[in-house]
Amino acid sequence: MNDALMAFGQFVFALNTAPYQQLQHEQAWRHPGAARVLSRPAHQFLGPDEETITLSGVLVPELTGGDSALKTLEDMAARGSPEPLVEGGTGDLLGQFIIERLARTRSQFMSQGEARRIEFQLVLKRVDDDRATARRTGKAA
Repeated sequence: MNDALMAFGQFVFALNTAPYQQLQHEQAWRHPGAARVLSRPAHQFLGPDEETITLSGVLVPELTGGDSALKTLEDMAARGSPEPLVEGGTGDLLGQFIIERLARTRSQFMSQGEARRIEFQLVLKRVDDDRATARRTGKAA
């Protein structure tokens, strides 16, 4: 993917679209407890829980992408369909994700009201099964 940071479906995160400066990857696993008399609760491992990726960045429309890139992501979120998330450098498939949240903060306005600076935060939630991804890629997810 040449100069692409990451691809989400057909949307490519690159300098001219929505380059992110921070990527936070959060994973959780389920260990529910069952109460026991005179003992600590017994816990059982049930497997993976929620997995999210949060991309944060600053767009300077004069140099990078701007409103059109964020509008494309907003349209993808409104469709609600899962999309593959692929790392740009390695080409690794990270799984199928949906857009859970998109936040924008505009500042440094020009005389016509256009923002010179747009901070964004995109939260993606994984919705596929880890084992299915492992079968497709030949790797453990």
